[in-house]
Amino acid sequence: MLTLDQALPFLVAALLVTASPGPDNLMVLGMGMSKGRWQGIAFGLGCAVGCLSHTLLAVVGVSAVIAASPWAFTALRWAGGAYLVWLGVQALRSSGGGPVAATLPRQAPHTLFLKGMLANAINPKVVLFFLSFLPQFVVQAQGQVGWQLAQLGGLFTLQAALLFGLLGYFAGAIGDWLNRRPCASLWLDRVAGLVFVGLGLKLITQR
Repeated sequence: MLTLDQALPFLVAALLVTASPGPDNLMVLGMGMSKGRWQGIAFGLGCAVGCLSHTLLAVVGVSAVIAASPWAFTALRWAGGAYLVWLGVQALRSSGGGPVAATLPRQAPHTLFLKGMLANAINPKVVLFFLSFLPQFVVQAQGQVGWQLAQLGGLFTLQAALLFGLLGYFAGAIGDWLNRRPCASLWLDRVAGLVFVGLGLKLITQR
């Protein structure tokens, strides 16, 4: 099982990453604002559940790399760290998420759940993010690396489902607040950027 020292820092980082303005949460907000809170919740939960497919890829891929060679795992961590630093720099240079707007027509909640899940599952950027983000919270000395990755991915999915569900439910109020305060999304990007850079450097320098 994950230790408290693993789970708490991971959960804090995951919440900051999920809250940072991006396509998924802006779509959830837009959907809830224009189509209704249940449509927003359904789409958001679908996006969160889509993270499980990336968790599976991380479990299989990282476990295979470790089995092949410890040096290969070190190379993966360095590459992942560099990718997180790059994401952080992009976020720090961002001008913010922009106004919240909806672009999808009204659809049944179960249809939107499936669309949200598929949109997240086939996003190659999310695949790369999971392969970079999850391994740095793995403690090799504890063994069962695949099981640790699965638990981390499950924890990420749970917090994303909670946050996206709340975004969908309170979409109107949150969306209006963000649209009146463009600087809010900008500062969320700045915080997420610092988190990415810090985690990336930690991953690169960790022995």
